[in-house]
Amino acid sequence: MSGPNGKRKNVLHVISDQHNASCMGVEGHPHALTPHMDRLARSGVRFTRAYTQNPICTPSRVSIFSGQYCHNHGHYGLSGPTPPNLPGFLGHFRDHGYRTAGIGKLHVPDDPESWLDHQCDLVADCYYTGRGEEGRSPYYACLEHLGLRDREDSIGIPEMPGLQQHEARPSNLPFEHSVEGWSVSEAVRFMDECGDRPFCMQVSLPRPHQCYTPDRRFWNLYPDDLPLPDTLHQDPTGRPPHFENTVRWYRTFTEEKQWFFEPRTFEAGTRRVWRGYLACITQVDHALGLLLDHLDRTGRADRTIVIYNSDHGAYSTTFGVPEKAPGICSEAVCRVPMIWRVPGYTRQGHTCAQLVENVDLASTLPQLCGLPPMKTTDGCDIAPLLRGDDEPVREVAVTENVWSKALRSARWRFVHYQPETFDGFRAADGTVLGPEGDIGELYNLAVDPLETHNLYHDPAHQDVVHRCRRMLLEWLIRTTRIVSLWPAPQTSPIRYPTAGDGRESNAAGAKLRQSRGEIWYL
Repeated sequence: MSGPNGKRKNVLHVISDQHNASCMGVEGHPHALTPHMDRLARSGVRFTRAYTQNPICTPSRVSIFSGQYCHNHGHYGLSGPTPPNLPGFLGHFRDHGYRTAGIGKLHVPDDPESWLDHQCDLVADCYYTGRGEEGRSPYYACLEHLGLRDREDSIGIPEMPGLQQHEARPSNLPFEHSVEGWSVSEAVRFMDECGDRPFCMQVSLPRPHQCYTPDRRFWNLYPDDLPLPDTLHQDPTGRPPHFENTVRWYRTFTEEKQWFFEPRTFEAGTRRVWRGYLACITQVDHALGLLLDHLDRTGRADRTIVIYNSDHGAYSTTFGVPEKAPGICSEAVCRVPMIWRVPGYTRQGHTCAQLVENVDLASTLPQLCGLPPMKTTDGCDIAPLLRGDDEPVREVAVTENVWSKALRSARWRFVHYQPETFDGFRAADGTVLGPEGDIGELYNLAVDPLETHNLYHDPAHQDVVHRCRRMLLEWLIRTTRIVSLWPAPQTSPIRYPTAGDGRESNAAGAKLRQSRGEIWYL
């Protein structure tokens, strides 16, 4: 797809870290101030059921770059070896004549340069690379020149021990010297250097991930008596034991040790975190607005695809938990914001309730830009949904850890835990669990969006539990890439022609696959 005058479309992918999808004005949140996310949604398509592949930064981002599920690319933790020979969408665009860049908190395994250098014309990572003076990233080197290095407080509050503490206060740095401000400046510079040549870039903004230290002007947008989340004191009884323990630990932990600033009470501390988290979202929103304004000012807006999403969500005081762990237990972490604007293609102000996933980005962008598809992706092409169609592209969306998988269908949220997961685990009531325990989660989100009633052991819902477990098993088998001499499995639903209405027939499809010698796929 080309823009005006036949020019190829650019791609600007803006991703934040740990943004709870409900915390946007356009989602109807009563307090979150996100005028530029709302503005982008008014000019494009917002997905209300978009899901991450993993509740941890690094594996989620590997899935986004590669378009593959975690059980295929193999990354489940924050570190590990650079993915061997794993293609990414930035490299795919570079191979087809685009200038490409990764800017900000890229957060891929180990040294991002070793994987992304061959995919990008520019790798500008604000935290994790050794480039810059004395091994510091360019961002820290910039602060050093300005004499502001000791005021940097995005990954650690200097007056507190440790890093990424669960506390909040206004930042000691103004926005222009924050990681978001630096990322925007690097992105603007790269866009301008591209001239008329098409670009594809990811701008990764570190917030609203803790530390919750936004620019003071965004902090001041929220009142001292900001209302706390409705789920702050929700009873965790019936949730899995690690979730219940986490909630009770934060509610009963010695307040002098848990909180650093005054007042050191549970309610005052959680209100600071909640205020800081929402203000960090507003800071991310401001950065997005600056990038949108630059596209408008330079005449690139009508030929640039813009996507905003997040690697995963967070609790950030919902349920009384100040960060994202334990992550896979809730919609608050698994559901992510996702907004697309494709000039001349997307319906303005459209809201889509079909299930989509972060892996769909790498499967969709090449088609929108007139490039050959990436043959190594696991996601779906969601271009029809961007155009306004409402036919589902998948039956379920899945977020996965190694020993747990969270499934989302149209109505149900189901979480499977391997029985060994909690072997020897001490529950909140002091019970030590054994390997034979059957622990899981099932919520009817259509009537229980706050996940107050775990129906996993409810006799009246055992048919739903079994159906969800079967859907999860079939999803895992269907999407796993075969490591053999045979071709990889199909990555999208196979539609075989039949007489009549054109819908696929399982029986006819099976015969056709056998006639093609595709027994391996069965």
